[in-house]
Amino acid sequence: MNNTSILFKTLKVGELSLPNRIVMAAMTRMRCDNNTKVPNNMVSDYYSQRASAGLILTECTLISQRSNAFPGCPGILNEEQVEGWKKVIESVHKKNGRIALQIWHSGRATHSNLQNGLIPWAPSPIAINGLNYAVQQPHEIPHEMTIEDIKLVIQQFKEGAYRAKKAGFDAIELHGANGYLVDQFLRSHSNRRNDQYGGSVENRSRFCLEIIDELVQVFGKGRVGIKVSPTGRYNDMLDEDPIKLYSYLFKELDKRQIAFIEIMNSKDADNCYGHGHPASEKQVPNLLQQLRPFFKGVIIGNVGLTAQLAAQGIEQGLFDAASFGTLYIGNPDLVERFKDNLKLSDSDSKKYFGGNHEGYSDYPFYQG
Repeated sequence: MNNTSILFKTLKVGELSLPNRIVMAAMTRMRCDNNTKVPNNMVSDYYSQRASAGLILTECTLISQRSNAFPGCPGILNEEQVEGWKKVIESVHKKNGRIALQIWHSGRATHSNLQNGLIPWAPSPIAINGLNYAVQQPHEIPHEMTIEDIKLVIQQFKEGAYRAKKAGFDAIELHGANGYLVDQFLRSHSNRRNDQYGGSVENRSRFCLEIIDELVQVFGKGRVGIKVSPTGRYNDMLDEDPIKLYSYLFKELDKRQIAFIEIMNSKDADNCYGHGHPASEKQVPNLLQQLRPFFKGVIIGNVGLTAQLAAQGIEQGLFDAASFGTLYIGNPDLVERFKDNLKLSDSDSKKYFGGNHEGYSDYPFYQG
């Protein structure tokens, strides 16, 4: 049996004390009411069942009506949503869990049909190649954000963070991955601006860092993190020099002493969702090794990990904790299953997105 005991060692993440190094990754599950975007009792059940995780990262949560990329995704726009989240947080805290909000703007990765006719916003008027998953129509050419638009969205992130704090979240994670708005500003394929928010890696990082500064003002640096996908291809993404971009970004995040960076070490295949970009691992082999020296805080590794691979990565110093997505769907007691080397349950991929409690909050704990 491989030794995974390091996964069960405590870890200080900024101001948070984690009882283990097993993190529940953010996963879009689309179980909130589609009109109100309010988390319901089903959502409370789902997260509280998984409270033994060292840290729970919620699904991406919108800050703006222009960020409605999925039916049934949650919001942090108003008091009704704050009250819904309060119930979720209380249910997790009752089981001695810790939960962070993943705060998010979809940018161009949505469609006007999902947001009452509002055209998506982006750093540059470049459409995602292919169909929008939620409406099965071609992606639209987005509106190129003005400086005023940028300032408005940064303010919306700040207001969302205030509401998240009011709801009682233990921390906040900025979604800077997977081709959503922050990622669109960061990477060269989607950001063709020639003002202070485009061009150089310093300029392309500016939007992200200005949001981080606002989140730190609200939550404190020890309760702020970010998720990035330096070589991820989802939503037609590519950067011409990921190491140059992310080494700069990580150094700036290190100066701000935020709590953690979650890195998606993408394993995208050669066809890369049909966008024609090079496979992630071919573009940057050893991504984690190359970026690790630039950030002294906690690194959370993500994508395709098993208990053994996670333990090895921590032992090797590539990251300090590991986040698990799909494994957490069918195994609410993943920590205990890893610890006791118990059989893992499969999950039904047909029930990942939307629907009722089936395939969501009805997976049983281990029964030997």
